Parts: sequence; structure tokens; C-alpha cells
Amino acid sequence: MNATSQTHYIDSFDKVDDVLERVGQVREATGKAFGIAIDFHGRIHKSMAKILAKELEPFHPLFLEEPVLPENNDALREIVQYTTTPIATGERLYSRWDFKHLLHDGHVDIIQPDPSHAGGISEVRKIATMAEAYDVAVAPHCPLGPIALATCLQIDACTHNVLIQEQSLNIHYNERADLLDYLADPTVFAYQDGYVAVPAGPGLGISINEEAVRRAAATGHAWRNPVWRTEDGAIAEW
Repeated sequence: MNATSQTHYIDSFDKVDDVLERVGQVREATGKAFGIAIDFHGRIHKSMAKILAKELEPFHPLFLEEPVLPENNDALREIVQYTTTPIATGERLYSRWDFKHLLHDGHVDIIQPDPSHAGGISEVRKIATMAEAYDVAVAPHCPLGPIALATCLQIDACTHNVLIQEQSLNIHYNERADLLDYLADPTVFAYQDGYVAVPAGPGLGISINEEAVRRAAATGHAWRNPVWRTEDGAIAEW
């Protein structure tokens, strides 16, 4: 879940209270055994990330994702001093050399390479194997379409240190098309109790509805990140 909104480098504690209330409602509704992964999405600066990491500790999150932007990953060494919650990051890193520095620093528990951005199946397998040597888990980043998800699932199936798989089915930003719209057989991603079988067909295990792709291509797309601003008008990370 995203629990945070726009914040300044230093902000009032009511912003922290808002996050605690959201996460608290989820914890109350789901019980102690439910894993709550909280995505800061790089929206938080180091000073506020330290506070939030400490204050969220009583909810026992599954992990905290992108406490800071990747440009500020050196701040993780300070943030981890305020929490025992696992730290996840890496969706904006693009090669094993990017991950090499992150793993060597030793302040991350879960890396999140995206096969669509980080070199495909072969490169992500190399990244995951390197992470295993550092006793670090992998949660492939995948807010994208069916080919990307099928790719991730194939990687997951042969990667010892995979923890969990992100997917975007029915997510709020799928306004004009959803994950299953481009599949000839949507049942290949039939989730049950939070689990999905690895596609077992040829190749990645899926068949694309090419007519649906042509219709979408005729329309085109111009999706851009929403522009967020803080109360004084400064640009904030979405």
C-alpha cells in the first residue's frame, strides 16, 4: 500500500499521524498475520523517513519500500538504525552494477529489479543470484502488463530467494486497460488466496490477444506521472 502523501524535507507530525492511521486501519481489518508492505515511493526525505520507520514499527510491516529515492540510497544506512522492519528498494535501478553498490552497502533486505527495465530475464537472474550471496531477498517489480508479469513469474519459479511478486490487476491507475485485456486466455492469471500458478504453456506461458493490442495501438497512450505539489507549490515526488 501507499500510505504517504506529499511531504517536505521536514514536515509536521500530523503527516506522520495520517500514515499511522491508514496503516492502523489495515492492520485492524486484516489481523496480525497479514503482511502489510508500505511503499514510500521515494516521496519521503531522509529526515521524515527516519521518523516514519520508527513510528511504523509497532504495526510490524512486511517491509518498507523505497524509503528514499534511489539517488539518496546512501541515507539507508541512517534509516535502518531506527527500525527492524526489512527495507526494500531497486525498482529504479537498471543493471547488476547498480545493484552491486546497493548490496555492498548492506542496508537493504529486499531488492526489486524490474525485468522490463533492468535487462530482461537473464540480467534479473544474475542480479537475484548476486543478492542471494548477500542473504538478500528478491521481489520483482511489475506494475505493468501480462508479458511483464509472465516474465516475472518465470524468474520467480527458478529463483531461490524470491519473496513475493507484485502485479497490477485491478490497480487504480489502470483506467483504460487492465492486465487481462491483452490475453487470449485470461484464466492463466487466476489468482486464488493471493497465489497464482506459474504459466505452463510454451515460451512465457501466455498467448497475446493481438486484436486487442492493435485496437490499443490505434488509440495510443500518453500516460505521464501525475504532478504532485506540496502546500507551498513545490514539486513533490509522485
